[in-house]
Amino acid sequence: MNAIAAGQGRHELTPAAWGERLADVYREIGDRTMRELPIYHDALTVEAIGFTAIDGRAIGIIVTPWFMNVMTPADGDVGSAVEIALPAGPFEFTIGDIAGVGRIASCSLFSPMSEFEDMAAARVAANAALAALMAPSEETTPTRAEPASRIDRRAFLRGTLSESRA
Repeated sequence: MNAIAAGQGRHELTPAAWGERLADVYREIGDRTMRELPIYHDALTVEAIGFTAIDGRAIGIIVTPWFMNVMTPADGDVGSAVEIALPAGPFEFTIGDIAGVGRIASCSLFSPMSEFEDMAAARVAANAALAALMAPSEETTPTRAEPASRIDRRAFLRGTLSESRA
């Protein structure tokens, strides 16, 4: 199995293993510091969704009871913004540092998570967001007939999900 570097100075992990490591850390954070806060959604759990390799970088979505973010290993100054090119186009990520994982770049999808009824609904949203991120940008793909109704990918990723009519 091909290993992907999880970041400089860290052990090499597959993308799925890096996502699970990150999820384990967020489970501990949830139990230790987040559970009593009003933004904590008891119907949700921490889960790593769809971690895969894109251009040698592990990337996927972390769902927690308080946020849903696209996450990837990173280098750089904590708090700084970095633009990461994904198949759907460039997206702005913020650099953070997570004890037990190291530097990460995150792009917020949802926070707080109150609009999700349960974990199944959060999983559906995470998988849809990941599919949208991994689909080539319309600017770089040939024009084709669009279905009568579709989800606007950029609006979804910005948290303003709406349907557009052709």
